[in-house]
Amino acid sequence: MRRLLKGNEAVVRGALAAGCKAYFGYPITPASEIAELAAWMFPDAGGVFVPAESEIGSIEMVYGAAAAGVRTMTASSGPGVSLMQEGISYLAGARLPSVIVDVQRAGPGLGNLGVEQGDYHQAVKGGGHGCYKTPVFAPGSVQEMYDLTAHAFNVADRYRTPVFVLSDGALGQMMESVDLHKVAVEEPDKTPWAVAGTAETRKNLITSIILEHEKQEAHITGLEETYARIEEDEVLFDEYLVEDAQILVVAYGISSRIARAAVQQARAEGVRAGLLRPVSLYPFPSKRLRQVAGKAYGILAVELSSGQMVEDVRLFTGGITPIELLRRTGGMMPTAEDVAEKILQMAKTNIR
Repeated sequence: MRRLLKGNEAVVRGALAAGCKAYFGYPITPASEIAELAAWMFPDAGGVFVPAESEIGSIEMVYGAAAAGVRTMTASSGPGVSLMQEGISYLAGARLPSVIVDVQRAGPGLGNLGVEQGDYHQAVKGGGHGCYKTPVFAPGSVQEMYDLTAHAFNVADRYRTPVFVLSDGALGQMMESVDLHKVAVEEPDKTPWAVAGTAETRKNLITSIILEHEKQEAHITGLEETYARIEEDEVLFDEYLVEDAQILVVAYGISSRIARAAVQQARAEGVRAGLLRPVSLYPFPSKRLRQVAGKAYGILAVELSSGQMVEDVRLFTGGITPIELLRRTGGMMPTAEDVAEKILQMAKTNIR
C-alpha cells in the first residue's frame, strides 16, 4: 500500500510495522508530529503512548520498557536529545535495545527551527559518558524514514543496544509517496535477560552499575566485541556514479539529495563526479570510501554543519586524496548549483 506521508509520520508507521509497543516522548519542533501521531496510533495498535514531563523523563521510561523486553522508542530534536544523553549512556551500559529518532534542527543552544546536521558528533560519537557507541542510520527520503526506523528496531534487538535514526528538519517535514510494505520482524528470545514479571525472569537484574573494576573492564570489552560485529555486518551506503568519479562527493541525509543533483550538473559540464551516501553513519562505510577515494582526484564533503562528518571522511581516507568541505549552518542550505560550482572548481585545481 502506498500513502503520501510526511517524514515524521513515516517514522511512526515504520515503528509500528516493526512491532514497537511503547512510545515515550516530549514534543519539540521539528519532531512534534511524531509524538502527535504516536499518541493516536500506538493505543489503536495495542501499544502504549505516554507523554513524558521532559526529555529526561522520556528516556528513563524507555529504559524501563526496554528492561521489560518491550520494543520501545522516543523521538526529539537536538536540544531534547542533549537532555537524554545520560539515559542513552545508561541504556548502552545496561545493553537495552531501544530506538531514538533525532530530527535535527539548528543549534547550538536553543538555536532555531531551520534544517541542520549539527548533531552528527552527538549521535555518532556517543554524546554521553563512558565507552560506548550507538548504531546510527541516516534516512535520505521519506521512504527511508519508514524503512530505517523499522530496521533500527531489528538492529537494536540483534545487538541489545540503543540505536539512532538521525534525520533532519527537511526530511521530517517533507511529503513523499511511501510504500508501507510489510516489515520482516526479528523476534529474539528476551527471557534470558529481560524482566517480564514472571518467575522465570525474576533472577534477571537490569543495571549499568558494576562496582568491581575487573568486571567493569570485562563488561566494556564485551561491548567492544559487539561493536566490532556491528562494524562488520551493519554497514549501509548508497552510491551514484562513483566508479569513474574524478571528484567524489560524500553527503548524507538531505544534503545527499542536493549533492546528487549537483553531480548530475557537473557531469553535464564534463566533470566526472560521483556521490557516496553513508546510510549508516556508525558504522561508517569506511572500506568503500577508501576504495573509491583512492581513484578520485578530490573529495568534497557536503554537510549542514561547521564540519563534523568531514572529520570521519578525513580519518578513514588517511590523506590519500585531497578533501574539501562545503558547509552551511544555522538553517541555511546550499543549492545544487552551489555544490556543482564547487565540484567544477575542484576539478580545475586537482585534475591534471
